[in-house]
Amino acid sequence: MKYTQLGKRGPKVSTIGFGAWAIGGMNWGKTDDDVSKNALREALDQGVTFIDTADVYGFGHSEKLIAEVIAERGKGDVIIATKAGNDFYNASDSDETGYGRIRQTYDKKYIIFAAEQSLKRLNVDTLDILQLHSGDLEKLDRDEPWEALEKLKQDGKIRHAGWSIQSFQETNQAFILDQYHSIIDTIQVRYNLLEREAENILFPKAIEYGTGVIVRIPILFGLLTGKFSRDSRFSDEDHRHMNLSPEKLNGYLTDLEKVSSLYKRYPDQSMAQISLRFCLSHPACHVAIPGAKTPLQVGDNCAASDLGPISRKYIPSIK
Repeated sequence: MKYTQLGKRGPKVSTIGFGAWAIGGMNWGKTDDDVSKNALREALDQGVTFIDTADVYGFGHSEKLIAEVIAERGKGDVIIATKAGNDFYNASDSDETGYGRIRQTYDKKYIIFAAEQSLKRLNVDTLDILQLHSGDLEKLDRDEPWEALEKLKQDGKIRHAGWSIQSFQETNQAFILDQYHSIIDTIQVRYNLLEREAENILFPKAIEYGTGVIVRIPILFGLLTGKFSRDSRFSDEDHRHMNLSPEKLNGYLTDLEKVSSLYKRYPDQSMAQISLRFCLSHPACHVAIPGAKTPLQVGDNCAASDLGPISRKYIPSIK
C-alpha cells in the first residue's frame, strides 16, 4: 500500500481507501453485518488508512459498524471521513427520493447538530474530516454551511473541512471552490474512466489551491469490474436499478468498448485494479474510495495501490 498527503492541508492517507456506503445496509441490496465488518478488517489488514462514510448511509448504520471495528483494532493512523447535509432526522414521506426519506438541510445549526450525532456514533472526540454531502447549488452558494464547518473546526469537533460535490455538477459548482477554498481542505468528486468531467475545470482549481481530492465511484458501481452485461438487472432495494438502469447500462457499456485497449494492455490485472489505477493517474487525485461488501473485493481493490499510476499516453479517449 502506498500513502500520500491529502492535499496541502489534509492528513496522510492510503491511496486506496474504503468506501462505506454499501455496508450501511440500504440502497445496495442485501448486506450482512458480519461480512461487512470482515471487509473493513481486511481493508485495515491491507494497510488502508482512509475510510469514507456518511451519516445518511444506512441512517447511521455505516458509522456504527466502522466504530465497532475501530474499537477492536484501535484507530491508530486511520482517517475517517464522514458527511452531513442529507437530513434523515427530520424528513417525511414526501422527501422519499429513491434513497429513503431524505431532505437537503444545510443550515448552520443543522450541520453542527449532524456532526455531533456522527461524533457519538463513531465514538470519537473529533471527526477527522466532515464533508458537506452533495448539496444543490442553492444550498451551497451562501455562507451558512461554510460557517458551520469553520465553527466546528474552531470548537475542535472536526480537524478538516470537506465538500462532496454533487454528481454531474463538477463544472457547474466548481466556482464554489474559488469562493471557499480557504475553508475547504478536501473535495470528493465523481470520477472514473468513463466519467471525466472533473478534469476540465475542477481539477485544475484543486491543484491551484492545493485541495485534497477524494475520488468516489471509481469503478462506477461495479460496472468497471467487468461483471455486468446489458442483461444485468438490480432489485428495487438496490440504487443501481436507477443508476444502472437498462438505458444507462447500455450507454456505459458502449463507452466501455471504446476504452477496451487499456484493459487489454494489462492482462494480468483485474479490471477493477486498472480502473482504480486510472483514477490515481491524474495529478489532482490523492485517494480512490471503491465500495466493497466482502473481503475478496477489498483485497482486489487494494492491490491497485502498489501497481501505481498509468501513463497518460496509454489512456484512451471516450469522445
